[in-house]
Amino acid sequence: MKSPNNNRDDLAASITRRSSKQTYTMIRLLVDRDRVQDAFRAYAYFRWVDDILDTPFDAAQGGYNGKWAFAERQRGLVEDLYRGVIPLDLSPEEKLLQDLVKTDPSLDSGLYNYIDRMMAVMEFDAGRRGKLITESELDQYAHNLAVAVTEAMHYFIGHGQETPQGEDRYLAVTAAHITHMLRDALDDAREGYNNIPQEYLLTQQLTPFDTDKEAYRKWVCGRVKLAGEYFKAGRGYLSRVKNSRCRLAGYAYTARFEWVLRTIERENFCLRLEYPDRKSFRSTLWMVWNTLKSFWKGPLWKRTYIPLSQPGVEITNT
Repeated sequence: MKSPNNNRDDLAASITRRSSKQTYTMIRLLVDRDRVQDAFRAYAYFRWVDDILDTPFDAAQGGYNGKWAFAERQRGLVEDLYRGVIPLDLSPEEKLLQDLVKTDPSLDSGLYNYIDRMMAVMEFDAGRRGKLITESELDQYAHNLAVAVTEAMHYFIGHGQETPQGEDRYLAVTAAHITHMLRDALDDAREGYNNIPQEYLLTQQLTPFDTDKEAYRKWVCGRVKLAGEYFKAGRGYLSRVKNSRCRLAGYAYTARFEWVLRTIERENFCLRLEYPDRKSFRSTLWMVWNTLKSFWKGPLWKRTYIPLSQPGVEITNT
């Protein structure tokens, strides 16, 4: 008979595999052997939290207040576990977090940075549904996610090895997040999440659904330019990471978002509701090739993103 811990280990791996086969494979192949199970716990727990926050409002479960109460409970759980306090009414998924914190209860570790910043991301998502969000709030949201993902990568892959410091440490993941927010902008808007700053919407008299309007596409163009610059700087950072598995993981993570960024640019900055072709054989082949090319020889493609104010940039009407 399996012990409760083994059952939870199976739960963590199954949630990860069901949610993202790519993440599951990357953990199996690239994460340090002694931290594979912790990586599954980390991904599975936050996947579970995110899925609950993304479900439609249910009046029987408290609606918006219920979502916020759930997020507050998770934040309180993190604080309790790091104080050595273990609540008695934990769900199986919450016990994954308990097992994870138990392996490294230090407040100075990359694991704590990951958990703390990722919880801030969850809290922000719990509170932003149905609201217009300021540019500074969206920037902080992106920074929290970038710190969380980057610190997790270094904690689980090549831990104990010195990692580069500097302003470019979080730029690759920030670029990926910018691209992710563009990719999901229309779908998120349908669910009540606005990925474009309220200042821009108000000054340009736009709604989050006006993706075909020139003013919206100009904003998208600016975000594509910024993400392109961040990807370039982020690849420079990754090239200085000593651990080869960590470098490979970083390049693989960013490659899938770089493909989306290229697609948005190619389609004249007019966003779609869905991008199913990102899972096609052709796109997968491009991502694999881009990852390997970056790993061995540097970036596969070099592009110069020109600010909208400069001559030669034209957003054509379609």
